[in-house]
Parts: sequence; C-alpha cells; structure tokens
Amino acid sequence: MAPPPLFITFEGLDGSGKSTHLRRASAWLEEHRVPHLVTHEPGGTPLGDALRAIFLDPSRGAMDGTVELLLVFASRRQHLLEVIEPALAAGRHVLCDRFTDSTRAYQGYGRGVPLPLIEQVNRVATGGRTPDHTLLFDLPAGEARTRGHSPSRRERGAADRLDAEGLAFYERVRHGFQEVARAEAGRFRQVDSSGAFEETQARVRAELARWLGLEEEA
Repeated sequence: MAPPPLFITFEGLDGSGKSTHLRRASAWLEEHRVPHLVTHEPGGTPLGDALRAIFLDPSRGAMDGTVELLLVFASRRQHLLEVIEPALAAGRHVLCDRFTDSTRAYQGYGRGVPLPLIEQVNRVATGGRTPDHTLLFDLPAGEARTRGHSPSRRERGAADRLDAEGLAFYERVRHGFQEVARAEAGRFRQVDSSGAFEETQARVRAELARWLGLEEEA
C-alpha cells in the first residue's frame, strides 16, 4: 500500500546546494516511479513568480523586512491554493524549495521581523500548513555567501538581492535555521552540505527512502 502523500521541504542558505539536491532527488524519484511534484518559493505560480521577480530584483535596493514578509506570504497563499494542496489531494508527494521556515530564518532572524508577527501572518496565509518533513542543508555562512555571490553567478546575472547581503546577514540566517530546526527536531533532518556532493546526495536519498517507504530500492 502506497504511503499517504507527503509535503517535503528543502531549506538552507542561498548557496547551500539545496536546489541542486532537490533536482537530483526528483530525478531519482522518477527512476523509482514515485508520483511527485517539484516546486519552489517564492513563486510556483504565475502570480508568485511575478512577486518573486520583485522580491529578488537587485535593482529594488533595500527592502523593509515586513514588506518582504508580506510579499512572500502573498506568493505562498497562492502557491498553496493553486499548486501544493491540489497535488497532495491528487496523491502526489510535493518537494518544495523553501517554505515558511525560510521566512522565519530570513525575515525573522535575518531582518529582525518579530517572530510572533510572522506566526500571525502564517496562520492567516497558510492556515498553519506545516511540512511533513524538512531537509535542512547546513553550510558555514562564509562558504554559502562565497558560493551565492561568486563572480560567475554575478557575471551571468544569477546573483539576486539576497545573495548580495553581507556575511553578518548570512550568519543570522544560518543561526535562525538552526534555532527553527531545534524547535521542531522531529520534522527536521540536518544535512551537512560542506562535504563531497555524493555524500550529501546519499544522505538525501536515505532520508527520502525512509519517509517514502523505499528502503529496499535506496
């Protein structure tokens, strides 16, 4: 009997490798014929992608943390209604690049928006929807910033407004992710993404196999 559809999120600093590992995990699940949907935040819908473009555009300059908060939750509400909830209702697992934990880490710990305010808006926007499982890709803040703001990323225009933040911001966000993970230890699995790619990939597959009942195939 197939397990019920799960909502699984991939979290971590920009540059932590979470997006690359999500794509590889999806290809691996395809090989095992596991029905699933891959999506991302902010974005995931036409409206969300428009909001994402505003949110990440470096030409916008400094943006108040509460403004960021409202933009990402507007995108998230539409994402849940249009993509995530329908996929789960149809029996497909959902693998999502970022969700509310990123808001807690970036806008809460990074920007200083009060955490109770974030939880209040979260209840309105998501009804308290929480992922079933979360993979947190952990990397020292300095290394993450070097990856996220590398010359090659800047040259091809891939470095966004948050990539350009200073090291102190990255440190606060990393601390925020760790605090959020400690508060919900049962949901989180932390993955060290500072080592060899293959080692990180093996850990991701092992966790997914356990959650999705693929132990024999892992």
